[in-house]
Amino acid sequence: MGLAVPGLFATAVLPAYATTADEPGDKSAVRVVEHKPQTLDVSEATLASISATDRDGYSITLPPPPPPVVTRAATPGAAKSGMSVGQALANPPYPNFSLDSVVAVAQQYIGVPYRFGGADPSGFDCSGLVMYVYAQHGISLPHSVRAQASLGTRISREDARPGDIVVLGDLSHNGIWLGNGMILDAPYAGKTVTSRPLWTDNYFIIRVGI
Repeated sequence: MGLAVPGLFATAVLPAYATTADEPGDKSAVRVVEHKPQTLDVSEATLASISATDRDGYSITLPPPPPPVVTRAATPGAAKSGMSVGQALANPPYPNFSLDSVVAVAQQYIGVPYRFGGADPSGFDCSGLVMYVYAQHGISLPHSVRAQASLGTRISREDARPGDIVVLGDLSHNGIWLGNGMILDAPYAGKTVTSRPLWTDNYFIIRVGI
């Protein structure tokens, strides 16, 4: 038996069993007759009008709540125009150097495309990205993984801090260390500047600027 009432619906399940006389007019014996559960759809307003006593013996199922809305932060996007390395060194926009600032500045270029030999926001290669980020802090680095690796101080992994420079052991690649096994780098042609897990254990950390 179904009765549909517009609005927010709940389901009331009627008792599954009832009794009936064995023969018409015979009240001395009864037998149990099994009935299939029936549901009755009623509106929220109707439920509110039913007293607690009336609800005894009923199973009331309210509709599930809607799923939560998940929002995601916008992903930094395409290439940005900006100053050259020389201009950054001549007038550093972040003259008060800190490793935290290095990370914050590097993250501005997530999404910039890889470009071989690139060292500005129109495109970066790996050492070009490192050079450009440090130049904005007034620190001059050469445009070469090998040359950058020879500068500064090599420090233990335990002492590494986000903003240090991570260099692969074969001197083929480098990037900005983010901690927790993560690197921010310009990977290779066809990719963009990104943060990602470091994929090898063959690396070391150098620190410049402090």
